[in-house]
Amino acid sequence: MRRIHLLTTIALGIGLAACGTRPETPTPAPEKETAAPMTDTLAPPMAKRVPHTHIAHEHAREDPYHWLRDDDRNDPEVIAYLEAENAYTEKALAPGAAAAKTLLAELEGRIEKDDRSVPVKRRDYWYVRRYAGKSEYPIYARHAGTLDAPEQIMLDVNVLAKPYDYYAVGALAVSEGQNLLAYTEDTVSRRKYTVRVKNLETGELLPDQIPDTSGAVAWAADDKTLFYVKKDPETLRPYQVWRHTLGTPVEQDVKVFEDADEAFYVSLTRSRSRAYVQIYSQSTEVTETLYLPADDPDGAFTPVVPRRAKHEYQVWNKGDVVYIRTNDGATDFRLVRAPVKQAGDRSKWVEVIPHREGIWLGSVRLFDEWYVYEERVDGLKRLRAAKYGEPLDAHRTLPTDEQVYVMSFAGGQNPSLDTAKVRYRYSSPVTPDSIYEYDLASGERTLLKQDKVLGGYDPANYRTARLDVPARDGAQVPVSIVHRADTPIDGSAPLYVYGYGSYGYTIDPDFTASWVSLLDRGFVIAVAHVRGSQARGRRWYDDGRLMQKMNTFTDFIDVTEGLLESGYGAKGKVIAGGGSAGGLLMGAVINMRPELYRAVYAAVPFVDVVSTMLDESIPLTTGEFSEWGNPKEKPAYDYMLGYSPYDNISAQAYPAMIVTTGLHDSQVQYWEPAKWVAALRGNKTTDSLLVLDTEMETGHGGASGRFKRLERTARVYAFFLQVLDMLPAEASAAE
Repeated sequence: MRRIHLLTTIALGIGLAACGTRPETPTPAPEKETAAPMTDTLAPPMAKRVPHTHIAHEHAREDPYHWLRDDDRNDPEVIAYLEAENAYTEKALAPGAAAAKTLLAELEGRIEKDDRSVPVKRRDYWYVRRYAGKSEYPIYARHAGTLDAPEQIMLDVNVLAKPYDYYAVGALAVSEGQNLLAYTEDTVSRRKYTVRVKNLETGELLPDQIPDTSGAVAWAADDKTLFYVKKDPETLRPYQVWRHTLGTPVEQDVKVFEDADEAFYVSLTRSRSRAYVQIYSQSTEVTETLYLPADDPDGAFTPVVPRRAKHEYQVWNKGDVVYIRTNDGATDFRLVRAPVKQAGDRSKWVEVIPHREGIWLGSVRLFDEWYVYEERVDGLKRLRAAKYGEPLDAHRTLPTDEQVYVMSFAGGQNPSLDTAKVRYRYSSPVTPDSIYEYDLASGERTLLKQDKVLGGYDPANYRTARLDVPARDGAQVPVSIVHRADTPIDGSAPLYVYGYGSYGYTIDPDFTASWVSLLDRGFVIAVAHVRGSQARGRRWYDDGRLMQKMNTFTDFIDVTEGLLESGYGAKGKVIAGGGSAGGLLMGAVINMRPELYRAVYAAVPFVDVVSTMLDESIPLTTGEFSEWGNPKEKPAYDYMLGYSPYDNISAQAYPAMIVTTGLHDSQVQYWEPAKWVAALRGNKTTDSLLVLDTEMETGHGGASGRFKRLERTARVYAFFLQVLDMLPAEASAAE
C-alpha cells in the first residue's frame, strides 16, 4: 500500500511545506522538444517527444510529461533534470538555510544519543535494541539468562550500512535453537530484501543468500528450514512463499504457496505461540490465513478459514483453539473462537466479543488466563482486558491520564503467553512514547520506559484538544489538536493541518518530537481524521474510498474552515500537508480550494491516479482496484478522473508548495511528483514558490539513518518560516 512509512516519518515527523519569495520571475517555456530542467528559472519542462498515449487502452490520454518516466532510473536526461530541480530547490530555499541549520540542531538535540529499548525475554535470552552516540543505526543485542550477563551483539547495523548510501534491515528472526539469526536487508530502498543468515555462536555469515524477497522470514522448528516471501519481479507484489533448507542452493528451494490473484499481497510469520508458521494473504476486502505446524516443515499449508468474498479475518492460537477476529456479520469486527482444525466450519464458532456498531475491534493478545484487545472509539484507540469467559460488561479498560491519547500493543513486547502482565505503548500529542507494563490480576501499572525529549521539553507547557467538526453532509469529523499553552486561540496563530484518509489507516494522536520546534514558534497543529480512515469504524473507511472518495477531500476542506472559524488559526497562515496517499489528498484539495492554504507540503505524493491505475506494470496497481476503482470500467474512470490531481490542474493561483520524492520509490514512482510539478509550473498564475526535492539515493521512506532523515524535516520547517515571513532577522540578514 502507498501509505507505508509516511505516517511516522513524513506525516507526523516531517511536517508540511511553505511558500515564500521566488528567486526569479516566471519565464515562458522554451519552444523546443528537448528537456528544459529547472535551473534559476521557473519554466516548465517541455516534452522531448511528441505528446503521446503511453498506455494501450481506450481511456489512455496524451501525457506531455511522460518522458520523465524512466523505469530503469538511469536515463541521463531524466537524472540531469532531477538534479537541476534539486539545484533550483537549493537556491529557492537559500533564504531559510540558516533557519534550517538551527532547526536541525534542535531536532538532533532532542534525541537521546545513547538509547536502549525495554529488554524483552524470549525463552533463554533478553533481547535489546540500542543506539550509541551519534550512530545512525541500531545495534541488536542479547543477554543470556539475565540482564547482568555479558552482551552478545547479534547485528551492528552501523557496520553493515557502511558501504551503502541507503541501508535498512527488514526483519530479524532467531531460530528455535537460538543459535541462528535470519535477517533481511535492503541496500537500494526499493523494498526488495535479501535474506542473510548469521551463526550467532561463531559470528560467521552463512553462504545462504536469497535475493528479491519481501523481507518477511520465518523459521521452522528444525533449525534448518526457512520460509520466505518472493516478490514479482515486475510489479514487486509479494505473491509466493518458498521453503529453503540451509546449505542448499537457492535454485533448489521449493515453492509452497502462490497467490495468483493480483489483488492479494502475501506475508509470513511465526505464530506468537510458536506452534505454527502462518501465511497471510490480503486484499482490501478479503483476507486468508494458512497455517503449518512448525515441527512439520515439509507439510502442506492449510487455510484456517477458506477464502470467501468480502470476508476479512485474523487469527491467534492458544493450544488447539484459534481466536478469530472476523467481519462475518460484523462491520466493525467481532471475536470468535473455534478448534484450529474446525475453524473453517462457522457452526463451530463461539462468540467471544460481539459486534458493536462504531466500535472498531483491533488486534488481540492471548495469555494463559487473560486476553487483551484493541478497540477504537471515536477515533481513539484503547486497550481492554478480560478473563476467558467473562461477559463484556466485566471487561476492564486499561487506565489513561489524558483525554487525547493512543494505546496499542508494543511491538514485540509480549512474546509469551504464560504471563499475567501485558506491555503496551502509550502516547499523546504532549506525552512522549512510553512503554507500560500492566498487571492483569492486580491492575497495577508500571512505567518501564518513556522516551526522553532533551532540550528542556516540559509537557506542562502544551495543551491538547479534541473536536468534532461538521462536514458539509453532516458527518462529524474528529480532529486532534496540540499547541503551546501560551499560544493565543484567537485566530492569529499559524495553523498546520495534516491529513491522510486512505486504506482505512487512522492517524493516531501520538507524540512527535519534531513538532516541538513548530509549537514553540506559535503553531497550532491539527490532525484531521477524515473519511477513508477508520476513525469512526469501518463505515468511515467505506465512505472515503471508491465512489465515495471525494468525501476525503471535502472533509479536509471543511475541517480547515471549521478550525479557522473556531479561532485555531489565522486566514492566510494555513499550511496543509500529507504524504503518499495523503499527497493525493493535498493535490485534490489545492485544485478545489487553492485560496484556503498559504502553502502545501506533498511528500512522495500519489497524484497521477488515472494513469497509474491504468498501468498494471506499476507496483501496487492491480492490488488497489478495490481502494480507488478500476479505471478500465467507465464509471470508475470518470469518477477518478474527476479528482486525480494531475488531471485537474488548471490556470489558477496555487499556494506555495514543496514536493518531495525519492528516485528509488517503489510505491509512488518518482515520475508522478516530477510530472505534477512540471504541469503545475505551466499552469499556476502567481509567482508562489514551487520546488521539487528528490533524494537520489532513497525511496518511499526517505533516508535510512535516524539523524540523516532529520535534514529534510529541518528544511521543510524552515520553508514554513520562510513562507510565513517568520524567519529570524539574523537569518534573513545573513542572506
